[in-house]
Amino acid sequence: MNKQSTITAQEFDRRFDEGEDITPYIDESSIHRPGLEARRVNVDFPEWIIQKLDLQSKLVGVSRQSLIKLWVSERIQQEHQYQKLLTGSVI
Repeated sequence: MNKQSTITAQEFDRRFDEGEDITPYIDESSIHRPGLEARRVNVDFPEWIIQKLDLQSKLVGVSRQSLIKLWVSERIQQEHQYQKLLTGSVI
């Protein structure tokens, strides 16, 4: 499908709100997810941790990287909730 001519933001919003197909007006090359862009981080683990990670990732059925990201994300959420309880505010 060819990209159609440009439209105003108001027209775009109206079409979206009415359930029309707005994909012809979207430049897919410029789409990004703010705050969710991946950044590479290198972490060195002792061999025994790698072995345990590999075992657990096989049990869960995900890659080692996915397991690490999941566990780090869960821990960050736990710490966030804990800090919220302690301070009564969001950090």
